[in-house]
Amino acid sequence: MTAFTIYPAIDMRGGKCVRLIQGDYSQETVYGNSPFDMAKSFAGQGAEWIHMVDLDGAKAGEKKNDAFVIKAANELQAKIQIGGGIRSERDVAHYLENGIQRVILGSAAVSDPSFTKEMIRRYGSRIAIGIDAKDGMAATHGWLQTSETKAVELGKALADAGAEVFIVTDIATDGMLSGPNIGGIVTMAEETGKQVIASGGISSLEDIAALREYQANGVTGAIIGKALYTNRFTVRDALKRVSD
Repeated sequence: MTAFTIYPAIDMRGGKCVRLIQGDYSQETVYGNSPFDMAKSFAGQGAEWIHMVDLDGAKAGEKKNDAFVIKAANELQAKIQIGGGIRSERDVAHYLENGIQRVILGSAAVSDPSFTKEMIRRYGSRIAIGIDAKDGMAATHGWLQTSETKAVELGKALADAGAEVFIVTDIATDGMLSGPNIGGIVTMAEETGKQVIASGGISSLEDIAALREYQANGVTGAIIGKALYTNRFTVRDALKRVSD
């Protein structure tokens, strides 16, 4: 069974570490002036993976904060996964050739399925599919738009195309510290038969433990953002809870 992995999250905007509430760019809190220093802190606490998101890129549709991501990948022991505005093979290759372990395709998975399937075919499990769900439907473009595609149907189609890793975010819970949508996450894992990393709403070590209960169903990790930045617990605490 794949080990349950903790992914501390770094959302980047204007070169700073920020958190949004439910993906709303007008509800932003700045938590640090250096994404690299934040990544270094998380790696220093033992994080094996760090989840980085280029919010400027998500809005613009092209990479904007890649320098911080590449620096973290090359100077830290942790593996890096990056998402946000990656909609061309040039950007995918740019990251993978510069030390990043995994690239997340989100909006592209909805708006350009043929490109997404080609990237899966070419790069295999180094491509993760980010599915952001709002009332069960897939949302795109930094969550500014909701598609006509059911999140689970999108997941199944891309699993059939060879995708191995999915990151599922419930927009309603993101940044709310209200607990994850465990039902939706488990459904995605069971319907696709692939690895699903949970994102959104994780507020306590109990939430992590509750998700880990479904490891055998395919829930293989949790992305944690606001809970770390508001000192609910530390990366070290989360890793200890998972290893207990």
